Amino acid sequence: MSERGVSESTQWALLIPVVLLVVLGTIQAGIWLFSRTVAGQAAGAAAEQVAWSRGSDRDAAAMGERIASSGGLQGARVHIERSAGTVLVTVTGKAPLIVDFGLGTIVEFALMPLERTGP
Repeated sequence: MSERGVSESTQWALLIPVVLLVVLGTIQAGIWLFSRTVAGQAAGAAAEQVAWSRGSDRDAAAMGERIASSGGLQGARVHIERSAGTVLVTVTGKAPLIVDFGLGTIVEFALMPLERTGP
């Protein structure tokens, strides 16, 4: 009996799980990064709408939630906070990860100055 075939099958038995973990990890990282980008874009769009006085905070929050959910973010929530001359929009949600190791919660912020309407 040849020992060569046993050695090769042992190598493959050890190598295949490592390759699969690397591929799965790469996919997970891509999904997580995409979810962060979606949340950031939703926060930015909602902040622009509030900062440029294009509707109410409720309309801006609804728009941010639509953008986040259409981008795949699950359970997206938008919080809008106005302060002296600025608006802070926070978008939170969960990334649709295959296996969640506690990194699935996404939180992104957008801060913009409010538009002045008078002198």
